[in-house]
Amino acid sequence: MPTNYVLIDFENVHPSNLEALKRHPFKVLVFVGANQTKVPFELASAMQALGNCGQYVKIAGTGKNALDFHIAYYIGELAAKEPEAFFHIISRDSGFDPLIKHLKGKKIRVQRECDLEEIPVLRLSSNTSSDEKIATIVKNLAGRGQSRPRKVKTLANTINSLFMENLNDQQLAALVKELEQHHYIIVTNGNVSYKLPTSK
Repeated sequence: MPTNYVLIDFENVHPSNLEALKRHPFKVLVFVGANQTKVPFELASAMQALGNCGQYVKIAGTGKNALDFHIAYYIGELAAKEPEAFFHIISRDSGFDPLIKHLKGKKIRVQRECDLEEIPVLRLSSNTSSDEKIATIVKNLAGRGQSRPRKVKTLANTINSLFMENLNDQQLAALVKELEQHHYIIVTNGNVSYKLPTSK
């Protein structure tokens, strides 16, 4: 299974729900600005519970976008080692969006979320309603731009990876069928084309 990396812009977002990541195989990097000398106990405790899957990256220098450039560098370095990895940038800074668009053009799987709870797998579970699942899948697919799956089998695998659990073939087929019934996709001889809302 591809690694899911969570890169937190701690100058911009102070997540209070980091413990939610413990239930899933995430690797978490918290980027701390040069002038940030303290982190809340709750964050430190949650990072400690992640063990080797949690890491702080302290920025040495100051300046506009200094921390953003560090996040960009780490994504590049990690993507070179693990091209199948998925990257979640946790930041409210829309300045990341042109970089994300460029990376997606290079087939690097990356999204920006404003909070940890926006990460698809944290919103999805076996108890999640069908409508919520479809909405989350559609949002993810819309954000993929030209790198959307073009075959039904690849689409099913993509949906399964959102859940980070083993959905059976019947469940996946039902979700694909529902996407089709809502006219988000058109399936022709195993090939998929899309009619998705524009990604933000």
